[in-house]
Amino acid sequence: MTPPRPTLIADAAIALIAERGLRGLTHRAVDEAAGLPTGSTSNLARTRAALLELVLTRIVELESAGHPSAADAPPPGPPRDLVVQLVADAVHQALTAGRALTLARLELALEAARRPELRAVYDRLGSRFLDYAVVLLTRCGSAEPAADARRLIRWCDGVLFNATVGSGHRHVPAPAELRDDLARYLVALLGPEA
Repeated sequence: MTPPRPTLIADAAIALIAERGLRGLTHRAVDEAAGLPTGSTSNLARTRAALLELVLTRIVELESAGHPSAADAPPPGPPRDLVVQLVADAVHQALTAGRALTLARLELALEAARRPELRAVYDRLGSRFLDYAVVLLTRCGSAEPAADARRLIRWCDGVLFNATVGSGHRHVPAPAELRDDLARYLVALLGPEA
């Protein structure tokens, strides 16, 4: 079954950004990559800003597929073990099967640093990850769950940047390595478990 046209356009745009960077993203290039008639992308997203918002929305949708959100009750189990498992799995997924999404998201983050309207969209869509991190860290007994959630997100973003485009790009950490690193980070963040 063919996906709906907005999904087809967003997915083609993500692939173009991952392959060519934002310079390679044009309405016409998306039409061609999606196999759609000329003008299809501009009919859906008239401006570049609208196209970038469509892409960001789709990236968040894909990155959060199958992962719980702040509205969901956290699964049972020791809270730190849960954080380690969920976060390490999500980061590993983003570095392997989701690498194109990660590349596109990094490109869009850089663009958001220069475009306030895109920054607002990026921050609004990214807040769901922060909200869920607050829920998880509250369960872990954090004295400052909002601040610790921001720190955890920074750790994740640092690992993603380093292993995707930074100096560590030749070494994608294995799941066990990510779990070990994250468990150590949580001790530094929250103190030893009681």
